[in-house]
Amino acid sequence: MMRLAATSLCVDLGRRRALDAVDLILGPGRLTVIVGPNGAGKTTLLRALAGLIAPAAGHVTLDGAPVVRMRASERARTIAYLPQGGSVAWPLPVTNVVALGRLPHGEQPDSLSAAGREAVADAIAAADLKGFEDRPATELSGGERARVLLARALATKAPVLLVDEPVAALDPRHELTVLQVLRAHAKAGANVVAVMHNLTLAARFADAIVLLDQGRVQAHAAPAEVFTEAQLAASFGIRAHVSHAEGGLVVVAESALPEPR
Repeated sequence: MMRLAATSLCVDLGRRRALDAVDLILGPGRLTVIVGPNGAGKTTLLRALAGLIAPAAGHVTLDGAPVVRMRASERARTIAYLPQGGSVAWPLPVTNVVALGRLPHGEQPDSLSAAGREAVADAIAAADLKGFEDRPATELSGGERARVLLARALATKAPVLLVDEPVAALDPRHELTVLQVLRAHAKAGANVVAVMHNLTLAARFADAIVLLDQGRVQAHAAPAEVFTEAQLAASFGIRAHVSHAEGGLVVVAESALPEPR
């Protein structure tokens, strides 16, 4: 089933409470997008869901089992985590970098199983990297490297995929490509959670939106229920126009509201 849940989750970063009493249930088969202003706790929440941060209070569970108590090898096979601004340090061919996603399964890039080779090929195709297989990853553009790292996460075939700003460095075509991949991955049964800043793309592709502000969940519902002009003004401090078009919900930020005195 792979239901990811946060219960009364609190996380402290130094002396600051970054997450405060967060309650969430995130189910498989859905693309959930986390949004919020800068400093809202989006990346902290994603890292806590991945079991990379120990809560100060509360807990995160996967199908009822505490994530922080999972064996590292089991967690790596079950939860694929793609951080924001990941880098590639060595001039490995793209195929080899993507094949690193098979390490949690005990496979090495130069000795993949048949299932591993298929997973790598599928991930390269999904990330629109055909023709890049033999190119050193360090010679690619930032956006191309971002797609290589996404492909590495996809190659793990983990039932839970957590991605932080997956389209931040991409051109418009590849923004759409990556979000289509994430949505298809969710529709195939995975539990996919992404942090995003682009509200229009989030509104178009997400099945559910989690709105964070000051470490608390302000809303968790379908995009049309979260992205209201009143809620956007309250949480983001913007005057926005929200409309429905053939492609889905459209959110256009029109102006910044004055800072409250």
